[in-house]
Amino acid sequence: MDDTLFVTRPFMPPLEDFLPYLEKIWEGGVLTNNGPFHHELEEELGKHLGVEHVALFANGTLALVTALQALRVSGEVITTPFSFPATSHSLLWNNLTPIFADIDPLTCNLDVAKVEAAITPQTTAILPVHCYGTPCNVEALQNLADVYGLMLIYDSAHAFDVKYKGQSLLSHGDLSVVSFHATKVFNTFEGGAIICRDERIKRRIDLLKNFGFANETTVTAPGINGKMSEFNSALGLLQLKHIDTAINARRKVADRYRKLLAHIPGIRLLPEHPDTIGNGSYFPIFIEEEFPVSRDELYFAMREKQIRGRRYFYPLISEMPMYRNIATADSENLAVAHRISSSVICLPIYSDMGEGQVDRVVEAIRSSL
Repeated sequence: MDDTLFVTRPFMPPLEDFLPYLEKIWEGGVLTNNGPFHHELEEELGKHLGVEHVALFANGTLALVTALQALRVSGEVITTPFSFPATSHSLLWNNLTPIFADIDPLTCNLDVAKVEAAITPQTTAILPVHCYGTPCNVEALQNLADVYGLMLIYDSAHAFDVKYKGQSLLSHGDLSVVSFHATKVFNTFEGGAIICRDERIKRRIDLLKNFGFANETTVTAPGINGKMSEFNSALGLLQLKHIDTAINARRKVADRYRKLLAHIPGIRLLPEHPDTIGNGSYFPIFIEEEFPVSRDELYFAMREKQIRGRRYFYPLISEMPMYRNIATADSENLAVAHRISSSVICLPIYSDMGEGQVDRVVEAIRSSL
């Protein structure tokens, strides 16, 4: 039996619970194109998250690309180098210029002061990431957006069901984009969504994700095919029934990690964010100088023990060939991001992870002392 521990594993409801959904899809004959399960999942997600409008997508990257299109963003967009490549790729797909700003060393999110320093007359938007589900400084970023007249679009891929000051973190900004990829807390195998507060923008998003069709014969925008299928929507409806249990289980795994790792010299943990109820999406640790081996030495030693952590995010987006010639990609401009990227390992965490498996990961770390 394979006892490999991966950085995450999707929550899978019982197969027999999914069969009635499949039967309805087959009986109805609607496989895609905004079918009944698609509409039901948008409605149920809105209720669960406490947000006004949800627009489902085939994946989170298409949702990011479309969010920028929907707001007609142009020119320069300030973003983070410490993220998955899709964040910045969505800018290039829209012929936008990424402007990288450094991150806060404690939260791994954009440093608001660095964002303000990066604003130019060509800046039209900010694209922050709630890294590992930790909230950005949403109040300060919104203040910047208001003062400078900028749009604020959050990459909230990690932030499903995160509560900040009693409300969904996804309710902040002009738009918030979430991923339902198989590795996420809530998944539809592949999928994503745009969260918005404006019904007019929701209508434009729905046009853009369906080739721009306003009706059978009228195309009003250069849209794409970003729709979520009925199969994926049905899986999402089933997942939603179990999501509270799954997230609570991940939180317990995170709590055990915190307890066991708290006093290991050279291991720094991400601080718990005030006024926040997290979702246990990732559990990063940071390998500091006091630890007797390097981050990469520990990472490969863990792999030899069938513990597949992830250096997430490494390398930085700004180091990738399509970005490294941008002036703001210079390493001196992103000193904190480089330090964090070279020290992070995300440990395995998922809802059915047992205490013994957590202990095994911690023992593998301790064995390097």
